[in-house]
Amino acid sequence: MYWYFIIFFIPVIGCIIYLLTQVINKTDVTQITEEITTIINPTKKIKELETALKFSNTFQNKINLADAYAQNKEYQNAIEHYENALESNFKDDPHTINKLIICYYNIQGYDKVIAYAPKIDLQKNFKETLFFYGLALEQKGELELAEIQLRKIDIRYSHYNERLELSKFLIRNNKKEAAKEILTEVITEINAMTNANARKNRNILSEARKILNEK
Repeated sequence: MYWYFIIFFIPVIGCIIYLLTQVINKTDVTQITEEITTIINPTKKIKELETALKFSNTFQNKINLADAYAQNKEYQNAIEHYENALESNFKDDPHTINKLIICYYNIQGYDKVIAYAPKIDLQKNFKETLFFYGLALEQKGELELAEIQLRKIDIRYSHYNERLELSKFLIRNNKKEAAKEILTEVITEINAMTNANARKNRNILSEARKILNEK
């Protein structure tokens, strides 16, 4: 058994050492270690960023802490720090406002989503966020405006999740033929993909077919 251990395990250890010393650089190792630590103990990163903010009350430290809260789905805390960051000289920072829109949507703060959305050019720089803006408008009964925003992300060979939600929005608002058209386009596009890309979108394809059959 001793010799089996040497024969089988020493080469494995040697391969790991080779990878760590020759293939993966120190930066990669540090990054991987930090990511693993964040997954295991997400509050550790937040505490470190809170300490950094106390030491240096900068715009970037506020954003870093807010991002960590958002990643941990502590949206209310994230909002507090994003809005605090906007009180500085960066009050019109579009990236921070975009993050605020997403956080407010996740806590059903639809009025705030609608208030912040016009402050930045969503269609040009944050097209995915149009999705949240459109659904927030729907929640407030602004159906025509909601459809205008959601239609902006109906782009061929992209935004499949959003296009599925657009089809559901249209069905909810008695526009079944329009929904059918979008679903048919999605199915056709995925069927035309290479096998590798089609596999990546198989869940989208399955849901599109299901919605179309139930319509």
